[in-house]
Amino acid sequence: MEIRQLEHFLVVAEERHFTRAARRLHLVQSAVSASIRALERDLEIDLFRRTTQRVELTDAGALLVPQARRILADVDAARELLADVGHGLRGSLTIGTMQALSAGPLDVAQVLGDFCSEHPLVEIRLRQAGSGSLELSEELRQGRLDLAILSLPERAPAGVALEPLGSEQMAFICAPQHPLATRLTVRLGDVADEPFIDHPTGWGTRASVDQAFAAARHQRTVAFEVGDTLGMLSLVRHRLGVAILPPSLVRETDGVHVVPLSGRDLCWEVSLATATNRPPSAAARAFVERCRAVLGAPLQDAPE
Repeated sequence: MEIRQLEHFLVVAEERHFTRAARRLHLVQSAVSASIRALERDLEIDLFRRTTQRVELTDAGALLVPQARRILADVDAARELLADVGHGLRGSLTIGTMQALSAGPLDVAQVLGDFCSEHPLVEIRLRQAGSGSLELSEELRQGRLDLAILSLPERAPAGVALEPLGSEQMAFICAPQHPLATRLTVRLGDVADEPFIDHPTGWGTRASVDQAFAAARHQRTVAFEVGDTLGMLSLVRHRLGVAILPPSLVRETDGVHVVPLSGRDLCWEVSLATATNRPPSAAARAFVERCRAVLGAPLQDAPE
């Protein structure tokens, strides 16, 4: 078994297609196919089921995926450790973030800028969640991300450790013409009968609001599910519903009114997520240190 074979295996497993995998690896398809066949011979088991339409993992192949990711992560960590001696921090770092780059007290763009200035030899890849924080946590657990900045108000999923970065009180968002827009504060019971505009299930803000209404024994109707905050605010501005969001995500130019919530603690909690099933790379540890420096308070160490 060779390292390059495991690299080829993971790309084919992700793409489910030899041609696309070869394109990602900058190899000809025959070379990728030969590499996978050699790996299967070495292991004496089929890793893929091949049809004319698709390539699927066998049960053995599915078992190998997390192991292969751990092996490659260890290899990368060893390379980075040796490269760091006398040459500065090297390697790559893939970070997942929510759409909001201002995550509570942490300005992600500022942290990335400072980190890149300190460690110019580290290649940074930034991925924003298309389906919310639950997607980010799964990408992290599967080894597709090194770190994630996300919002999971419920307990951490298996294989993921959460360290708090900060929190922000959420507020009621409505059009300026709304009858509650002039109130100093509103309670959840005051707005439970309103049509809501919210993120889809899996987003941290959605989970926080759902939990708060359930705890208060109020039911609400989500009339529109929108995958971006600007879209939500546009619908609110046109009086198609109301929302509950962190005030920091709302700008003066969005044309909506922000009313504080009272009577119940409803927070947007932001965390730095790390995987518990593999050691963090040197670059990941350095990024955690940069977050600590910005926040001025220590986070717990990432799992070794």
